[in-house]
This record gives sequence, structure tokens and C-alpha cells, in this order.
Amino acid sequence: MARSKATQNPFLRSVSDTPAARAPEALGAYPQVRMRRNRGDAWSRRLVAEARLSADDFIWPVFVQEAPGETPIESMPGVLRYGLDRVVEVVGRAQELGIPAVAVFPYLDDTVKTADCAEAYNPDNLVCRAVRLLKDELPDIGIFCDVAMDPFNSLGHDGLVQDGRILNDESIEVLVKQALVQAEAGCDVVAPSDMMDGRIGAIRVALDQAGFQAVKICAYSAKYASAFYDPFRDAVGSGGALIGDKKTYQMDPANSDEALREVALDLQEGADMVMVKPGLPYLDIVRRVKDTFAVPTLAYNVSGEYAMLKAAVAQGWLDNDKAVTECLIAFKRAGADAILTYAALEAAERLKAG
Repeated sequence: MARSKATQNPFLRSVSDTPAARAPEALGAYPQVRMRRNRGDAWSRRLVAEARLSADDFIWPVFVQEAPGETPIESMPGVLRYGLDRVVEVVGRAQELGIPAVAVFPYLDDTVKTADCAEAYNPDNLVCRAVRLLKDELPDIGIFCDVAMDPFNSLGHDGLVQDGRILNDESIEVLVKQALVQAEAGCDVVAPSDMMDGRIGAIRVALDQAGFQAVKICAYSAKYASAFYDPFRDAVGSGGALIGDKKTYQMDPANSDEALREVALDLQEGADMVMVKPGLPYLDIVRRVKDTFAVPTLAYNVSGEYAMLKAAVAQGWLDNDKAVTECLIAFKRAGADAILTYAALEAAERLKAG
């Protein structure tokens, strides 16, 4: 009787019996309106899942410091800075878990920071030493290096500052030198995150002329002037030095079409892959970039997103494993090919455990 009554419900009739049959594209490929059928069993949910998450999707950000051992970062629970005596061990663990690449960021003492950012292109700076060590010990792990001046700049900005203005072309000269010493140290991917106009083309030409044609460029093409970066600035020690904001070179959060123009320019200049940063508040940008250009598209699950989630977990308001996984799968659903995330190790461990 119950089944007979159900068939009288016009919303549960066969599609062929309804006016909706004239617009099948609106209903997808399902033969009937009962969408819950494929959700009813764990095996069938796995079978029809549209987005998959694996350790192959992750890039793990690693903070290095001059001091030996490790130092917790208060604003990023579970994230540490590692001395060079520890970095091979922890990156080796990431590699064992199947993570294909790490991104190296430095925490520097204020004594080496200057307004001209000369330490950024010192071939023996902390980043270069860390890269050489990792490549000597773990040659098969991919290494990304940030190309920007904020960790090296006594004024906290991603470019050179003169009379309160960020200099574009003069900053590019420094960025080119920085990219070259990173490539010489063994970096696989230089990742300009500075948002200076024209820097991708200048770096590509310089790398090629120096014999580093195989070094890839990941352009932070759509990097927004976001409120979600503060824990990262704590992690690299640049926040306290920052005067003003970065709105004259990072993107306005209100803009979407502009991101596509930024990506197009970087691709024309030689970028091999592009980054959207931040991630979760900008999933629409990830989707637009992927749909428009069909190029390797990365998303940065930034420090503020991570810190918010971990703070809620600490209060007992969210389940850590479920919330982290849901956030990461959202990037894949939006079209990201890879995710730069501080949760890479814990997520990879869960995936390996099944």
C-alpha cells in the first residue's frame, strides 16, 4: 500500500511521465527523481563520488629556523618551525606518507632584515641551505620556494619601499636574483607571491638564460589582500614589521574578473601553474580559473583558515577530522589540482590509515 501511494506522488514518478522529461539536462542522468538511492550505502557513495582526495593533492608548507630543534607557532596549533637538524626527518615523514612536495618558508632574525632585502638573494641564506640539505638527503621530494621579500624586508612588505610606495620594477630585479639563488640551491618550483606586475616574464627569462629551463614557476596569480594571513606573518616573523597594508599590490577581495586577467598575464609570461590565495573564501575564483584556462590550478588553504578551524576544534565546536577533510575536499570540488595546506600531514596520515 505504501508503495502504491508513493507512486501517486507526482514528484516521485518516472521522469518520462513528467513535464521535466522535456528538459533532461536539468535533471542529469538519473532515470528517476529519487536522488537518495545512490546515497543509501557506503559503497555506492564511494562509487559515485565526484571528487577524490589523496596525498598526491597536497603541498606541505614547512617553516625553517636558524635555531636547532623545533618551535611551536602559537597562532597555528600543531604547526612548528624546524631547525636544519630536524627538517630532513619531518620532510622525510611527509614523503613516506605520499606527499609529493613541500614549500619552504624561513623565519629570520631581525638582524638580517634590511630595507633592500639583500638577504633574499644571498646564496647561503636559510632557505637555500634548507633546500640544499633536503635535495641532498631527499632528492625525490618536490620543493617549492616562495619568491617574495616579506621575510627579508625590515618593512614587512613583499617589495621594495620608497617614500611609502611599493616599487614595482626595482622589486622585480630583487625577485629575479632571489629566484636564481633558489634555483641554484636545487629548488624545483619558484613561486613568486609578491604580485608585482611583469615579474613572471622577467624570472622566466632569467632562469632560462642561466640554464634553469627545467625549474617550474608557480605564479601566485590571484593573491588577495586578505585578513586571513596574520598567523603566517607570525610564523615567518614579518607581521610586526609591516607598516600599512598590501592593498596597492595584492588584489581587492571584491574582484573576480580581475583574477582572470592576472592569470592570463602570468600564463602569457611563462607560468607553469597558477595559485589562488586564500582558498576557502575564494573557491569561486578557483573554479573560474580552472574552467577558463584548464591549466594546473593550485589553492592555498591559508594560515587564517587553518587557525579558525583549529580554534573551533579546541573549543569542542567542530570534529577535527571531519572538518579538515570537508574543507580539503571542497578545494578538489572547486577544481584545484593541488592544495597547499598546513593540514597535509594529518590528512595524509588519515588517508593512509584508510
